[in-house]
Amino acid sequence: MSRITLVRAAALAFGFGFLYLPLALLVAYSFNASRLVAVWGGWSLHWYGELARDAKFRDAALTSVEIAVIAATLALALGTGAGLAMARVARFPGRAVFGFLLLAPLVVPEVILGLSLLLLFVASQAWFGWPASRGVATVTIAHATFAACFVAVLVRAQLAGFDRSLEEAALDLGATPGRVLWQVTLPGIRAALVSGWLLAFTLSFDDLVVASFVSGPSATTLPMAVYSSVRLGVTPEVNALATAFISGVAILVGLAFALIARQERQRRQAWA
Repeated sequence: MSRITLVRAAALAFGFGFLYLPLALLVAYSFNASRLVAVWGGWSLHWYGELARDAKFRDAALTSVEIAVIAATLALALGTGAGLAMARVARFPGRAVFGFLLLAPLVVPEVILGLSLLLLFVASQAWFGWPASRGVATVTIAHATFAACFVAVLVRAQLAGFDRSLEEAALDLGATPGRVLWQVTLPGIRAALVSGWLLAFTLSFDDLVVASFVSGPSATTLPMAVYSSVRLGVTPEVNALATAFISGVAILVGLAFALIARQERQRRQAWA
């Protein structure tokens, strides 16, 4: 084995270790029987039982899932439309400004983004009387707003490599533009749509900074509950919660990849 190969292998091992070793330790210590996080007391499922009985985390998790599902769906619809506009419409008034505004939330600090959304909701309440109070609705709108930008980038990138001859052939055969969109274009970029929804869901579920600005007492998300808990010290219960979240995300991503692979096989068989 050459020296270059050894260096590459060492760099790869260091990178994966740096990324995943903390996660592995977190998962292992979630089965710790001891109340002290840094002291190993044997294997136990005690903290998973404590997590299941903790109403604070349970309610916060349900709130986060509700917000993330709705926000990801809204972001998918908005981001897909924005991505189609940027990829398919060569010229329209304000295209440069629209493109800039579409990418701006990707680089704006979350503190600034959260503060600006808070000011927007405060002004809306003063002018129109809505929202009456900050809660699930305001957090959902805020998450859908910045997550839509990520979806738009994925959709635009997928459309850049899309074979437009398929759309032209469908139009030549008499299909309407709407039918071409639903039966040719969107199925052709399903990978970007699925990835965009999953990314938007993860961004919403994981967000702490923006939600802290636009939420109220009636909408405590899971990251907010975890943050308020770890300020008093990390407990094995928090490790159990993080392990459950990692498992859920892994299952969701695995199902998404399996669905995409199945659809790709069906598409290849149809062309064969």
